Amino acid sequence: MPYSILIIDDEELTLRTISRGLRQEGYEVCTAGTGEEGLALFEREKPDVILLDIVLPGIDGVEVLRRVKQASPATLVVMMSAYHLVDRAVEAMKLGAYDYLIKPFHLADLVTTLQRATEMLALRVRVRDTVETAKGRYDFGRVVTGNPAGIRMLEMARKAAESDHTTILIQGESGTGKGVLAKSIHYGSPRAAMPLLELNCAALPDTLLESELFGYEPGAFTDARRRKEGLLERADKGTLFLDEIGNMSASVQAKLLRVLEEGTFMRLGGTRLIKINVRLIAATNTNLKQAVAEGSFREDLYYRLNVVPLCIPTLRERREDIVPLALEMLQHFNRELSKKFTGFTPAAAAVLQQYAWPGNIRELKNVLERTMILSPEGDIDAAHLPEEMRAGSSSKEAGTPKFAMPETLVSLRELEDRYIDCVLAATGNNKTKACRILGIHTTSLMRRGKKSRSMFEPA
Repeated sequence: MPYSILIIDDEELTLRTISRGLRQEGYEVCTAGTGEEGLALFEREKPDVILLDIVLPGIDGVEVLRRVKQASPATLVVMMSAYHLVDRAVEAMKLGAYDYLIKPFHLADLVTTLQRATEMLALRVRVRDTVETAKGRYDFGRVVTGNPAGIRMLEMARKAAESDHTTILIQGESGTGKGVLAKSIHYGSPRAAMPLLELNCAALPDTLLESELFGYEPGAFTDARRRKEGLLERADKGTLFLDEIGNMSASVQAKLLRVLEEGTFMRLGGTRLIKINVRLIAATNTNLKQAVAEGSFREDLYYRLNVVPLCIPTLRERREDIVPLALEMLQHFNRELSKKFTGFTPAAAAVLQQYAWPGNIRELKNVLERTMILSPEGDIDAAHLPEEMRAGSSSKEAGTPKFAMPETLVSLRELEDRYIDCVLAATGNNKTKACRILGIHTTSLMRRGKKSRSMFEPA
């Protein structure tokens, strides 16, 4: 589809000459001789680019530009002016004009300028499409969980995302999805169209981590031959995700604290303060509170980071989510691997639910990918799953109390009491876990316990 150009100029010869040349280049062109006429055409035609003369009868070009930018900030405007009006052209650039051309100019120069402008428009479309795709992919509504703790955590994350300056600390074991949650927060926030940059603090030595984060000036160290912008600078107006922040050295912690407190920093070897507007999301698989107590992590930085703490439950703490997550991943790998798997047999589902999943969601994803590559299509059976998983679930199954229906008819109340006994035994008498499985409050369990001694004490 050709790009549309609106030309606003009071010189009839200029309008005819430029229009003819641009139509030959494949552009759609409409013209106006005054600012008022141009604004009316702008409202009706919604052109991609406006070529705008500064000197016009009635409303001048600078005022037309101001009104266009108020109505549509994304519209690209190229100003045209005589040499003696360069100061007005500079004023127009400050108001948001894309570029300006000094009259008289060659058509080739105009075409080159328009090519650059339309390339920017195409880039904007690609960025917008990428952002929309990411918003869909990382939408909170797509997160699979029926776990009460997981649901509460997601609700907190959704609210925190809406407040785009709030610092967030995500805590959870490796493989629980801390990076995915950080993306969901970014793409669910007002900063979604701006950069999301990531840095794993455990993957780099201290000196390299500092230069990656803050950037450096030429001569800052031996190999620093040219200036480099750090991630903080490149993430301006967007989000910076610092993974495994517990591995950050004390010196870098001190510099990061200043960024959070003042919103400024200096590049390595620099003397100028750089002001930034960055939303920080940090993540860790360690206990930062304990690290503070041990002196390996700054207490003031911990409290700066821990404005909204989000704790992701492990997969073994949300067993009700394992099979739904596995089914979601199965559909994903069906598309990725061009397979036609249909689901899991009851035996396979039981193995998935009973396995400990020390690697959490990452391990579940890897197991399913390997299984779907090596197994015949159809339903995945327990025999298709890795042997260590089957062995682990078998040993667990052997030691897990089973609930069986009584041979004689009993009251509903007695049946419920027997099932509660079974769940308590299976959780090692952990009342919090038992209540989560039963879907009742702790006080309800305690009331039942007073009436049924067997629930808490041996007979």
